[in-house]
Amino acid sequence: MNTPPTDTSRILIIDDDRKLCRLIRDYLEPMGYAVEAVHTGPEGVERATAGTWQAVILDLMLPGLDGFEVLKRIRHHSDVPVLMLTARGDEADRIVGLEIGADDYLPKTFSTRELLARLRAVTRRTTRPRGDAESDESADVVVGPLHVRPSSRTAILGDRPVILTPVEFDLLVSLARAKGRVKSREQLLDECRDRNYDVFDRSIDVHISALRKKLGDDPRQPRFIRTLRAAGYMMVDPEAEP
Repeated sequence: MNTPPTDTSRILIIDDDRKLCRLIRDYLEPMGYAVEAVHTGPEGVERATAGTWQAVILDLMLPGLDGFEVLKRIRHHSDVPVLMLTARGDEADRIVGLEIGADDYLPKTFSTRELLARLRAVTRRTTRPRGDAESDESADVVVGPLHVRPSSRTAILGDRPVILTPVEFDLLVSLARAKGRVKSREQLLDECRDRNYDVFDRSIDVHISALRKKLGDDPRQPRFIRTLRAAGYMMVDPEAEP
């Protein structure tokens, strides 16, 4: 008897290329994923926000609403990992997608093995088991008015919840745990992303920029995240600053 799919195995594809959707479904389903596909932007928003998904594979060029707008609307409701899929490989498009809240970007020249590797990478952070050996990693981190709870993957600034993507949350945890110490871009990439594929150089900077905005940080006079030229980033406690 087949085991019914769980929420942690459900993948939503939002792409108007029906042949590609079938290809992805045929590749992922034998590996235990339950794959659903919709083919317009409005349908994508409706399905992505109405169900519980392990990840969303989102095309940029869609009828009705483009992928950027679909992603914006998803992010109003959910922090589900989103892998953007597009025929356009321009870096400007990738940066816009990351700024809006995409977790990764994959051009449509991908191989199915590369898709699977990236899909596993963006979902690994949200399905990571918590055992006794990870008790320190689950401990709350407090930086002034910012309270970060890795066990529930939530962040509270004062009395306001901060809605973050999975990558942004992992960056925040890494920087908060290292409060007062510099983290290089390479260190952040090692800790927050899977290294079985290439990551373009500006991805960390884009995610940090988005994280700063959500923390209300002015990059010229940041309260929480400082940039150390040619070194990386450092989190500070604004309440401890003179």
